[in-house]
Amino acid sequence: MLEGKPVGLAHFLFHRSCWHQNSICYLQDLFADPNVRGQGIGRALIEAVYARANTEKAEEVYWMTQDFNANARKLYDRIADKTPFIIYQKTF
Repeated sequence: MLEGKPVGLAHFLFHRSCWHQNSICYLQDLFADPNVRGQGIGRALIEAVYARANTEKAEEVYWMTQDFNANARKLYDRIADKTPFIIYQKTF
């Protein structure tokens, strides 16, 4: 909220993983109103997800982004570790 107006959202979910004893958290969607980008909204939303994941004792928070999403990746590079994974999918 900025001046009483919603300016962003984050959708996330917890799920099990064969690699972790506790659940992990997937940040499925992150959005900040283009008019307020660069003012810390995205960072605040991710930090809120981190806090919730910590409360739930999740072992990690992860998300995906497009390789050409340069502006968002500047933030992501500061607050998380980029992994070497490549995603494959089959759409039906």
